[in-house]
Amino acid sequence: MLTAEQAARTVAGILATQRADGAIPWFRGHHLDPWDHTEAAMALDAAGEHERAEAAYDWLARHQNPDGSWYAAYADGDATAPTDRGRESNFCAYIAVGVWHHFLSTGDETFLDRMWPAVHAAIEYVLELQQPGGEIGWKREDDGTPVDDALLTGSSSVYQALRCALALAEQREEPQPDWELAVGRLGHAIRHHPERFLDKSRYSMDWYYPVLGGAVRGAAARERIDADWERFVVPGLGVRCVLPNPWVTGGESAELALALWAMGESERAVQILKWIQHLRAEDGMYWTGYVFDDDAIWPQELTSWTAGSLLLAVAALGGDEATTAVFGGERLPAGLAPDCCR
Repeated sequence: MLTAEQAARTVAGILATQRADGAIPWFRGHHLDPWDHTEAAMALDAAGEHERAEAAYDWLARHQNPDGSWYAAYADGDATAPTDRGRESNFCAYIAVGVWHHFLSTGDETFLDRMWPAVHAAIEYVLELQQPGGEIGWKREDDGTPVDDALLTGSSSVYQALRCALALAEQREEPQPDWELAVGRLGHAIRHHPERFLDKSRYSMDWYYPVLGGAVRGAAARERIDADWERFVVPGLGVRCVLPNPWVTGGESAELALALWAMGESERAVQILKWIQHLRAEDGMYWTGYVFDDDAIWPQELTSWTAGSLLLAVAALGGDEATTAVFGGERLPAGLAPDCCR
C-alpha cells in the first residue's frame, strides 16, 4: 500500500500542519474540530511521533470548556477563535479513544493521570445527552439547548469512545458502573433500533460506522457491509460519501478499510486502500475527494484527518499493537462485546 518512505512523507505532512501549541487543524488556515484533531494525533502515535501526539492531547486538556465539552470548530486551531460554538457529543467523546491509544502506544501512566480529568469530564458531558432509548443526542447549542436528535454515525463513534473510557477507568482502578450501563443501552439501540436515529442512510458513514465503532461485529457486520457494498463502493476509486453523488472520498474509504480489517476482511481492506492512492498528492498528503463524473479533485483540500485515517488503517493492517487494540476491541473491559458476538 505504502512504502516506508511514502508513509514518512504523509506523517511529515501532518506534522507540518500541526501548530506549535499542539493544535492540528484540517490544514493551515482552515478550522480545527476536536474529532479530526484526535484522529490525526492517533496517526502520529501510530507513526512513533509520541511527543507531538501528546502535545495534541494537551491542547485538548488546556482548552476544554467548564462543562467538559469543546466547541465544534476553531479557526486554524486558535482556541480563542471558535467559529462553531455548538458542542457535538461525538466530537467531545473521541478524546477517550485517543488517550487510550496513546497510553497503549507509550505505557505512559503519568500522561494517563494527567488526561483522566479531561476524559472523565468529556464522557459525563456526553452522557447527559443520552436519550431514554439509549441513543446519544447530537449536541448542545451555544446557549446550552440540547439537540436530542441522534445520529447513527455519531452514536457509533461514541460507543467506541465509551468502551475506551471504561478501559481507561479500569486501568486506573476507578470503576464507572453508570458508564457500563450507558454503553450497553447505546449498543442495543445501534444494533436493534434504527428508528431511534435520524435517517442518514444516503451517507456511507451510517453504513459502516456501526461496524467501525465496534457495536456490530461477526455475521451481522458482514451482512451489513455486503448489503450496501455496491451502493457505496466504486471499484478502482474508493467509497462514495453520499448517494447519489459521483464523489468518492479518502477519509470514508480509509475508514471503511479499517472497518473491513476489524471484520477480518483484510484483503478487501487492502484493495480499498490501494484504490485511493489516486488521491495522494506529491507532498504525501491526500486530497479530500474526487468527482469521477467530472474527473475533478474536489474540494481542493489536503486534510490532516484524511491522511490520519489512512495511516491508521495501514497501521492496523500492519499489526501496530495499539491501533489493533483500539479498533479491534482487544484489551477492552470484559462483558462489553456486542451481543451478536457473545
